[in-house]
Amino acid sequence: MSKKDFYSIYTHGFLRCAVCMPAVRVADPRFNAERTLELAQRASDAGAGVALFPELGLSAYSNDDLFHQDALLEACLEALQTLIDASADLAPLLLIGMPLRVDGRLFNVAITLYRGRILGVAPKTYLPNYREYYEKRQFTSGRDTVRDTIELLGQSAPFGNDLLYAADNWPDFILHTEICEDVWAPIPPSTYAAMAGATVLANLSASNITIGKAEDRRDLCAAQSGKCIAAYLYSAAGPGESTNDLAWDGHAVIFENGKRLAESERFPSSEQLILADIDLERLAQERMRTHTFTDTAGVHREQVRRLRRVGFTFSAPERVHELKRPLERFPYVPSDLEKRDEQCYEAYNIQVHGLAKRIQSSGIERLVIGVSGGLDSTHALIVAAKTMDRLGLPRTNIYAYTMPGFATSNTTLKMRMH
Repeated sequence: MSKKDFYSIYTHGFLRCAVCMPAVRVADPRFNAERTLELAQRASDAGAGVALFPELGLSAYSNDDLFHQDALLEACLEALQTLIDASADLAPLLLIGMPLRVDGRLFNVAITLYRGRILGVAPKTYLPNYREYYEKRQFTSGRDTVRDTIELLGQSAPFGNDLLYAADNWPDFILHTEICEDVWAPIPPSTYAAMAGATVLANLSASNITIGKAEDRRDLCAAQSGKCIAAYLYSAAGPGESTNDLAWDGHAVIFENGKRLAESERFPSSEQLILADIDLERLAQERMRTHTFTDTAGVHREQVRRLRRVGFTFSAPERVHELKRPLERFPYVPSDLEKRDEQCYEAYNIQVHGLAKRIQSSGIERLVIGVSGGLDSTHALIVAAKTMDRLGLPRTNIYAYTMPGFATSNTTLKMRMH
């Protein structure tokens, strides 16, 4: 990673991520590759280091049994070759979804491209086959692969659901891909990936929409990013999917350690691209401090050791100076009034409960407090008063002494407890 430009976000440990939702046409890989390439170029121009696209984005998701047609599968390979060639001049890693036939089996895969090279091919592990889903009719699970390397369009590529893409010149940048249903499993593949070092977890999804499902997605992505102390990128299918049986809302989110950094407009009329800058150094620091995380990796060391690292040299985009992530004007006070009131309620009650326990344990019934008239002593006085109320003691048991200074007002000097 180049560190020549001091003002670049990349110099200071940030990684710009893009989540893209191109328009698609069912069973039209050439068109889908064109739209994918257009958004990939936009992501590159915006200085992104990673660009995530939806599940089966080169074919569209809603093909049903057309997935078994040779014409569609061959057209997807041609579309992939177009993207490989174009990626040589693009800045980000491209995470592309498509159907791929390997050893007579059809897999739903995430292909990671970088600078004209196929870094790896990761098949979907968990295939939904309930309610409106019947993916096992078309696809084979990534658990059932019989080899760990394949030849694809003249390149030898790692193949499996155990791949980590690790920048050899930026230790904090390790990427893992999983596909849609994988994150709904009790133990998603990305959980083991995070324990093995992955800081950026990406989900290529084509999740359909039902009432209330968007909130479930947010909760799931927030929880996974928080538990894994990682960034979590999520891309659902956008405009153009067939609505014969299902509907699609083009939902995309970017989370970092449980906090939402960016979210797309849902039910868009056109293509979308969202951007956010991930603080990789912060994630590395949080993991180092959180012993529960490192202890869990030790407990699951056998599963973690099975993961394979695919190395690459990352070339940071140039002149990326504007930071794209929410920056609160008052970082310790929520701008949302409801959240602010809830946190103030918690802050006061934590202190009131602590002081009440100390008074009960010591057997004293009176408090002495110095009041300067500033915010700190005023806050302490309020806590003391609330504590007396909770214990059923009179507020006159608080002996408040003023400590006059140059800014002490007459109001403070005349203050009485009521």
